[in-house]
Amino acid sequence: MSTNPGRSLEMITKLVGYDTVSRHSNLDLVDFISEYLRGFGIKSHLVYNDTGTKANIFATVGPPSEHGVLLSGHLDVVPVDGQAWNSNPFKVVSHNRRLYGRGTADMKSFIALALARVPDMLAARLKQPIHFGFSYDEEIGCLGAPSMIAAIQQQLPAIDAVIVGEPTSMQVVKAHKGICVFHTCVHGHEAHSSQMDRGVSAVMTAARLVNWIRDQGLHNAVTALPNSLFSPPATTLHVGIIKGGTAVNIISGDCEFQWDLRNIPEDDPQSMLRLFNDYCEQTIVPDMRLVGQDCSITTAQQAAAPAMRAEPHGRAEALCQRLLGCHDSTAVSYATEGGQFQKAGYSTIVCGPGSIDQAHQADEYVELSQIEKAEVFLSRLIHQQIHQ
Repeated sequence: MSTNPGRSLEMITKLVGYDTVSRHSNLDLVDFISEYLRGFGIKSHLVYNDTGTKANIFATVGPPSEHGVLLSGHLDVVPVDGQAWNSNPFKVVSHNRRLYGRGTADMKSFIALALARVPDMLAARLKQPIHFGFSYDEEIGCLGAPSMIAAIQQQLPAIDAVIVGEPTSMQVVKAHKGICVFHTCVHGHEAHSSQMDRGVSAVMTAARLVNWIRDQGLHNAVTALPNSLFSPPATTLHVGIIKGGTAVNIISGDCEFQWDLRNIPEDDPQSMLRLFNDYCEQTIVPDMRLVGQDCSITTAQQAAAPAMRAEPHGRAEALCQRLLGCHDSTAVSYATEGGQFQKAGYSTIVCGPGSIDQAHQADEYVELSQIEKAEVFLSRLIHQQIHQ
């Protein structure tokens, strides 16, 4: 089945042109996709967030039968603030067989290629359906996909495989780490910095907690499973933001920091959080309250997405290997919505054009060779859904 590079490039350009940074509404893009599909007689289903400012969208091309394949992606992108772009991030620039623009790699190109093939899917008279499932707020913790997945379970027939088109350089990714994001607040006891015995420094206490997080990460590295698929091979912990204190001569009353935990499938992130909370409650807080009874440490989970495990004899993995003509698969250390689909009972794989090395960067780009490979992949998928 032939490809149509002009149609694909036009769709990538269109999607990148929508500023869907996660802090903004995505409804203009959702409306465009819905209207585009409606033009082919395809009904879309929208699942809104609580405020009605964002939506997931899913749809079916082909018969409403079982044995479908779902192509999944997220519509939001990361901010461009403070990045030194050489072109408008929301306008595709083609140069040296690369397409530059925010979302070209992560991950509007995959979505655009899928949408661009709708005419081919309809002309092929699919015997088994191809579904689309596009979410909001993946970039801030995979927040949108769960409600979409729940709606898909209720409204669509059984699905054989889910392909999450995150940038994998068109390699088959059978497993990835999970992620949990935490916000820890330390409330100390203010005093003049010359009277250290009368105060409890929230900043210095937070430093002890950050050091514990560092040590736990080092412990995980030392005890990593042999022959791990992941790089780095163990569950990692990282503190990304810390804020606290009023002045250099005031013992700080408050400090807060945000940290994330990226767990291998074999590790339970909640058990590691319990270790952290035990350290706080059993070791740190009692010392703090010797000086100030109002001292406290609280930690809230801000976001979480489960790891994706390698599936023994996974249908989605076998499908992608067949479409790509390969026998290899790998694992990655970043998180995707794949773990959420898998947790809901779907055989899931991650495979899409572009490299994660370019994702989130200034002058983000996708190689045209990746686009071409993805187009062949989708052509073979359409062919399979005709003859399966």
